[in-house]
Amino acid sequence: MADERHDKGVTRSRLPVVAALGTSQTLAWASSYYLPAILAVPIGIGIGVPSFWVFAAFSTALLIAAFAGPAVGRVIDRHGGRGVLVLSNVALAAGLVALAAATGPTGLFAAWAILGVGMALGLYDAGFAALTALYGRDARGPITGVTLIAGFASTVSWPLTTVLNDGFGWRETLLAWAALNLVLGIPLNLLLPTPARPAHASHAIGRSIGWKPYREMFLLAFVFAAVWFVTGSMAAHLPGLLERAGATPLQAIAAAALVGPAQVAARLVEFFVLRRVHPVVSARIAALLHPAGAAIFAVFGPASAMAFAVLYGAGNGLLTIARGTVPLAVFGPHGYGERTGLLGAPARAAQALAPLLFGLLLDAMGASVIVVSVALCLASFVALLYLHASRSQ
Repeated sequence: MADERHDKGVTRSRLPVVAALGTSQTLAWASSYYLPAILAVPIGIGIGVPSFWVFAAFSTALLIAAFAGPAVGRVIDRHGGRGVLVLSNVALAAGLVALAAATGPTGLFAAWAILGVGMALGLYDAGFAALTALYGRDARGPITGVTLIAGFASTVSWPLTTVLNDGFGWRETLLAWAALNLVLGIPLNLLLPTPARPAHASHAIGRSIGWKPYREMFLLAFVFAAVWFVTGSMAAHLPGLLERAGATPLQAIAAAALVGPAQVAARLVEFFVLRRVHPVVSARIAALLHPAGAAIFAVFGPASAMAFAVLYGAGNGLLTIARGTVPLAVFGPHGYGERTGLLGAPARAAQALAPLLFGLLLDAMGASVIVVSVALCLASFVALLYLHASRSQ
């Protein structure tokens, strides 16, 4: 009876938990991952380095987050996620203050190193692990709910960062984001429950999970690395790619602007329509959407640029959820945090290298470089066919 009362209490508390974590995730993404798109150039000018160096420091942060992910996941498996997420706000604030104080390359890279730690502690992998520690196998719905809210992170970050930068300067903008992490992020993450013993913590305390079972782990690691390479590539080069393929600048920008809404729309479909479909099946569908959009674009040309962007955005939106729900469905909640950290490491590394590598390929191959991203998505689909769409026991 006590367990039943506890389960009912957790169920009643899910909506405020999702709202709090979704908002704090929006802030975390907005004040870290999405900043370089707006501030790389003014930061470079301000400290006297090419903007390329800012993106290089950002890539370093992503690599640090990749390497730190498994350790962060193990801590959440054992102790729950509230403390880790609160610490992420402190780390992000410290990194933003350090970046605001940077006067040269050393300060630039040191600040982004701190931000990399904050990203490991506070972005989706940590948030998903925190939800799984609370709800076990029932975390799929809350994970989807959090991504619905945090899907607006770029929508919040880019306009607000632009307004602050234009009105006050890039250093003051970074300090404002740091303050938001302290005065808004910390209280939001403190609203998360701290279970006396997170789901399956007794197992997680015993020993590290590692890469077992190897077959399934390596398949998923490849899938996430491949699709996140495509995500990193499109985030940096989508407008330019469309222009290379014959679209006008206006068509390219208008199409790229639809990616965000398409992501959110796809997550709504996942929440209301696909929630009863196994996450592996949903991921297979998602992996095919980018190739489908590319095929339409190849047949109908620049006039279909918006259709291409919508299908890519929808696939990316579903795959973001799949990153949290597929490991839960395939492996169960035991060691979930460590597993997602391990699976996320190659994905973050691929995402960090994607803008540079895809840019080089774009220069060498022109618009035909889309074949590379299509091939990666199709290879991911094939890999997902080898994952059984059944619940682990």
